Amino acid sequence: MRYFIDISYKGTNYRGWQRQPNAVSVQEVFEERLFSLLKAEPMLWGCGRTDAMVHASQFIIHFDFDEIPADLTDKLNMILPQDIVVNSITAMHADAHAQFDATERTYDYYFHTNKNAYIADTSSYYNEPNLNIEAMQLACKELINYSDYRAFCKTPDKHNHTICNVFDATLTDKGHGNYQFTITANRFLRGMIRIIMFNLIEVGKGRLSVDQFSKLIEGKTPPKFLKMAYPQGLFLSSIKYPYFNGK
Repeated sequence: MRYFIDISYKGTNYRGWQRQPNAVSVQEVFEERLFSLLKAEPMLWGCGRTDAMVHASQFIIHFDFDEIPADLTDKLNMILPQDIVVNSITAMHADAHAQFDATERTYDYYFHTNKNAYIADTSSYYNEPNLNIEAMQLACKELINYSDYRAFCKTPDKHNHTICNVFDATLTDKGHGNYQFTITANRFLRGMIRIIMFNLIEVGKGRLSVDQFSKLIEGKTPPKFLKMAYPQGLFLSSIKYPYFNGK
């Protein structure tokens, strides 16, 4: 039987979701705990990947197993570290796929311009108190007008294509120097959101006009030296499937 596991994690202490040599990943820690309870090592398939220090409010994993214990969610939460939480485990149809069946993904990027020690792990600090937020908001509106994001991809040649359907992109002023950028699309490219966010900050600083921001996307050519926004403000917030809502 195939199962979907809906988890959340704080990525501060990890090199992202995906298992990799010589670095602690969320996948490695999660698999160790799951396998210890199941006494087996089924293959786990995640809905995507996240960078080092990036978080997930919702991350979906699927795996196949004959029958799981009824209390597996509770048992996992007892032995997982505090920064990884299992929200639910749901039996699915045999062809359900955590990555390929997702129709929408939403990311949030939190940043602040007043230094704040209490949110330093979950929001990126920019010492830029005079950002032009209105210009940044105008640039956000431009994102839904484009589909080819090759210019905002860290490794464009490693993707089959660089077309992404952006459904929504907004920048919200939360007050007291706190901001939230939210973007929803059917898919995202490697580094795409942090590259977008870096350039939005450049618009806010006045180093890049809204028109120049748009022309970067239109050019479809990544700069020789791509720059990315800080990772710690980024959250994978929501994933939608035609048949599954999670949690």
